[in-house]
Amino acid sequence: MRYSIITFGCRVNQADSLRIDEDLRARGGVDVPSADADLVIVNTCSVTSTADQGARQAIRRVVRDNPSAQVIVTGCYATRRPDELQALPNVVRVIRNEEKERLVETIADAAVRLRFGSSGPTTRERFGDGDGACGAPIEPGVAGRTAFTLRVQTGCEERCAYCIIPWTRGGGRSVRMSEVVRDVERIAAAGFKEIVLTGVHLGSYGRDLTPAVSLIDLLRALDRSNVDVQYRISSLEPMDCTTEIVDLVAASRGRFAPHFHLPLQHASDRVLAAMRRPYTLDYYRNLVNGIAEKLPHASIGSDMIVGFPDESVEDFEANLEYLPQSPLSHLHVFPYSDRPGTEAASMGNRVPGPVVRERAARLREIGAKLARRFKERQLGTIRPALTLEDGTLAVTDNYLKVRIGPGMPRNERVVIRLDSVQDAMCGVVVGDKRNL
Repeated sequence: MRYSIITFGCRVNQADSLRIDEDLRARGGVDVPSADADLVIVNTCSVTSTADQGARQAIRRVVRDNPSAQVIVTGCYATRRPDELQALPNVVRVIRNEEKERLVETIADAAVRLRFGSSGPTTRERFGDGDGACGAPIEPGVAGRTAFTLRVQTGCEERCAYCIIPWTRGGGRSVRMSEVVRDVERIAAAGFKEIVLTGVHLGSYGRDLTPAVSLIDLLRALDRSNVDVQYRISSLEPMDCTTEIVDLVAASRGRFAPHFHLPLQHASDRVLAAMRRPYTLDYYRNLVNGIAEKLPHASIGSDMIVGFPDESVEDFEANLEYLPQSPLSHLHVFPYSDRPGTEAASMGNRVPGPVVRERAARLREIGAKLARRFKERQLGTIRPALTLEDGTLAVTDNYLKVRIGPGMPRNERVVIRLDSVQDAMCGVVVGDKRNL
């Protein structure tokens, strides 16, 4: 079976797609471009209407380029509006999030119109018709990924006014610590040198387990594990980024990357309250200032929403006042998007579209300046990094992508001196990790 996986959205979806990819490879599937695939799996996001539209367009494009492809759709959009996706050409099945972990088992062993009836060939025969051996392991470079994104939690109990994800992902569910440690050992044995820990609400990790544990318990367990990997913590809600977590990263001597992503969403306390975000700007300011003090080289990214219902000029200007003087290193800016069924979707006083676009452009301009400032402050420093792609690109521990000279393989630990900021950050390899 020749397959292709198309992934939209966040690191959680990336992690889910990696797991699907592993399961397909284990059954002898061969990853190919979508134009050559027998089966195309589209793992959707539904955070915004743009994400929904992107998934629909991708499916139509796949079928136009490959009319014989069978398409299976999963993810948040598939959970929220399965009817819209089922109506698209060549879609043979729509699989909701709660069934996603069994997706490969479902398509391998059930009759789902993949050219086989219920009395068709065995699982090995169905998935073993390509060049890949049955049981082929995942390895660095698969699906273009050098770091492995590992989902340790899914679901969310929070009720932000604008967010549909608690309804598409359900309540918080955590993977037991012992299982996470086993996964990490397996991933490291496959050759991966960096693991990104992710979840829908990562900071709530362990609250649903019996006995209950916390994210810091998991991080400490991973710190003790006898594997040669670096961990990168994915997005954390500001109220979940505790002093213990920051201190662990600071004391870890590179075991945990000095990289934080802490979504602020808005600098106006009035808008934060309307969004049902459980913190204030002062809380956020103290948090990121504290990180910058303890870890001066750390990157600190954030998400911002513009055009939330009833966002006034004064509300928006709070962003313009705070962001330029913050220690943030990069921004992801999102125009507000109605999600039917959320509290915000029924709010009045909508911000006109042209105003939303203009405000988004202004925040993106600030984000570009913050990113440039962070890069310039890193010039002349020496950072550990991991090579990507063809070896001429590397990502530093503090999340800078750096162009380096040829001659290095992918997935190699190096030490880089950051020399210049042109169209891209450029650096020179000065040794391996032992030289740091």
